[in-house]
Amino acid sequence: MKILLLGDSCYDYYHYGEVNRISPEAPIPIFDHVYTKKKLGMMSNVLENFRSLGVNPDYQTYFFENKNRYIDVKSKQQLLRVDQRIEEEGIDTIIYDGVQFNEYDAIVISDYDKGFVSYDDIKRIRQEFKGPVFIDTKKKYLADIGNCFVKINQYEHKNLISEPKPENLIVTRGDDGAVWNNVLYFSPRVEAHDVCGAGDTFLAALVFEYLRKDCDMESAILFAMKAAAVTVQKIGVYAPTLKEIEG
Repeated sequence: MKILLLGDSCYDYYHYGEVNRISPEAPIPIFDHVYTKKKLGMMSNVLENFRSLGVNPDYQTYFFENKNRYIDVKSKQQLLRVDQRIEEEGIDTIIYDGVQFNEYDAIVISDYDKGFVSYDDIKRIRQEFKGPVFIDTKKKYLADIGNCFVKINQYEHKNLISEPKPENLIVTRGDDGAVWNNVLYFSPRVEAHDVCGAGDTFLAALVFEYLRKDCDMESAILFAMKAAAVTVQKIGVYAPTLKEIEG
């Protein structure tokens, strides 16, 4: 598989600690920090999921944010998230400059709507590229994003401001599965510990299986839900292997 992956990225910091007392200064818990783990998030997490499946896409990205999550080491519950914007100097918005799109089997856009991928970029790609384009986007106006597979979650679907909606719209609904072409696909029932990064896993697995199964979208959705079900059983972003998903 030859895939081009585009989108926004962030750094995920997981700060683990203990909460054993309340502050005397205010009615808030005191977080005693124990250790920190750093991971790559957003598009870079999609990239890690592809690599875990044995695919090494070409990619273009920019890091926009530090996401700091504070987690209780005993319960593994997230207590707080603090987002810190990274300066935007040096962003190259001409993401398609010099790229021969039709050398690829698929183009994947992980768009967190931070500024790396514009509507014009998507239109240009769709005009020049003859193969399948997959978009996971936080954008609310999707009427101009035609002839693409668009994956969003149920919250994003509820807040869309565009009509008509894209024809190939895939809406993930957590434990309630996913909807495509007015058909509900049921997801495996598992005990979820952390949904962080599950959408990134779903996107990478969806594209992987779609190409592997000769453009069979139904098989791709079922496979993607199985992959996401593995991820939500972990703490923090996680990239499952093919063996974990199929086994």
